[in-house]
Amino acid sequence: GDLLPADGVLIQGNDLKIDESALTGESDHVRKSLDKDPLLLSGTHVMEGSGRMVVTAVGVNSQSGIIFTLLGAAGDGEDDGRDRRG
Repeated sequence: GDLLPADGVLIQGNDLKIDESALTGESDHVRKSLDKDPLLLSGTHVMEGSGRMVVTAVGVNSQSGIIFTLLGAAGDGEDDGRDRRG
């Protein structure tokens, strides 16, 4: 499946099924349509169908970018191994 590089809103789709397991952990493919669940998230994979979307966020502003930023920020407070005494 093709990797979605950005967040967006589906504007045209044909039997579109997305693998969102990278973000949600859920292994079932999610059906996307204009009427029901039109949001597409970066870092997910298109497994079936086709579609067009309007891009709403890229890079650190996308959902996967926000997650990676938060994960990186959690590591900033950890000890880096240097001796800070005297």
